[in-house]
Amino acid sequence: MSKKETAAAAGTTADEFEDEEAREFSRRGFLKIAVGGAGVAYAGAIGYPIYRYLSTPVEKSAELAAVKEVVLPNADKLLKGSALMFKFGVRPSLLIHHADDSWIALSAVCTHMGCTVAFNPATAQIECHCHGGKYDAKTGENISGPPPKPLKKFDITVGQGSVTVRRA
Repeated sequence: MSKKETAAAAGTTADEFEDEEAREFSRRGFLKIAVGGAGVAYAGAIGYPIYRYLSTPVEKSAELAAVKEVVLPNADKLLKGSALMFKFGVRPSLLIHHADDSWIALSAVCTHMGCTVAFNPATAQIECHCHGGKYDAKTGENISGPPPKPLKKFDITVGQGSVTVRRA
């Protein structure tokens, strides 16, 4: 049966039949595109975290190879009981000059969820304001809250006019 015969049997004209067929095709086409787009978005939402998880060791090894030490000019003039934030490669770090004239350099990335930590001179502790983690400012050890590990320590050399921070 041809389109015209089918249209005549249905009591419509051939033009009305073609319009309905074109409308139906556009609905189908839209649904195919919408479902396909949702599938691609879903695959991306699942695939991206997997990609980031698998690529992290490569980024860490590249970072380790890139920067071995950082020289901080005039950091030797840092007041006792205060801290200086600086970048060690791409990561934030913390240089602390304690009241007893001791020095320590630590990573400023919380070991719980990767937030940036800060030195609190009033309590002489390092605090993570994201989830309430606290670290000992003299050793970098985790003392309360959710952090599972201590902060990473760096070796330091205090010289005349600068402080040099090296990977431990």
